Amino acid sequence: MPVHGAGGSKGGIGRFFIGLIMMIAGGYLFLESVRVSNHFHMGFAIYSFGQMRITSGMVLIPLIFGIGIIFYNSKNFSGWFLCIGSLTMLLFGIISSISFRMRSMSAFELISILVLLIGGIGLFLSSLRSFDD
Repeated sequence: MPVHGAGGSKGGIGRFFIGLIMMIAGGYLFLESVRVSNHFHMGFAIYSFGQMRITSGMVLIPLIFGIGIIFYNSKNFSGWFLCIGSLTMLLFGIISSISFRMRSMSAFELISILVLLIGGIGLFLSSLRSFDD
C-alpha cells in the first residue's frame, strides 16, 4: 500500500507543515507591519471629471432622494437605482481613500519576514511535488 504525502503525492509531510508554519508566521509578521489609514471625510473628492469634483457629501444627496422614493413607492425603479448607485459610489470612494504604509523596520526584520514568507511558500509548494526515490 503506497504511502501518500501532502496533497496525495509522494511529497514530504514534514516539508508541508514546516512550509505552512513559515508561511503563516511570515504572513502574520508582514501584515502586522502594514499600517492602514484613510483620508475619507465629507469634503474629500472621491471622483473627479475634469474640473468637477464629486465629494462624499454629494453622493449622499441622491441616496436621500432614493430612500424617500423607496418609502413612498417601493416598486419604483428609480428609487432603487439611486440608492444602490449612491451606496456603490460611497463604498468605492471609501475603499479608494484607504492607503497602506509599511512601518519603519530594520533590514534584519524585513529580510526575516521575507525569508519566512517566501521560503515557506517554496517549501509548501515543493511538498506537493512527488519525490522519486
